[in-house]
Amino acid sequence: MGIEIERRFLVANEDWKSEIILSEAFDQAYLNSKVDTWATRVRVIENKKAYITLKSSLDGLKNYEFEYSIPTTDAIELIKFSKYKITKTRHQIKINKKDWVVDVFDGSNSSLIIAEIELHSESEEIQIPSWCGKEITGIKSLSNASLAITPISKLSVKDRMKLKES
Repeated sequence: MGIEIERRFLVANEDWKSEIILSEAFDQAYLNSKVDTWATRVRVIENKKAYITLKSSLDGLKNYEFEYSIPTTDAIELIKFSKYKITKTRHQIKINKKDWVVDVFDGSNSSLIIAEIELHSESEEIQIPSWCGKEITGIKSLSNASLAITPISKLSVKDRMKLKES
């Protein structure tokens, strides 16, 4: 079974930029609008690789995640059909031998920058970089699926964090 364990943070400043190893453009779309159940995501990376992903929250820290490669042309067509889309640039960073990603969102989510780290276990200890701000792990209103449906330009981060989580 595919279980993803991750922690997410708002990015507080630009100090992370000097640590970038690789940057890739992501186009992704969600084929359903229910973020409290299974999200079906289609992702194209640099117009070269494509994936379809089924994802559902297990709890705030863990998600079920099943991801499969699909033909890029199929993914591009599926993204065209979806009305729930986001674009972002994902920057890969290594801090204290741990892999972090920083997502810089574009378009109607362009004011948002989120850092993520995938963990091997819920109890794994990490050193949070100084450029990370408030932790947003488990805040569904700041998930990529939610941002595709209701972009940050429609609801501030502060307002999203006030929303009751289910």
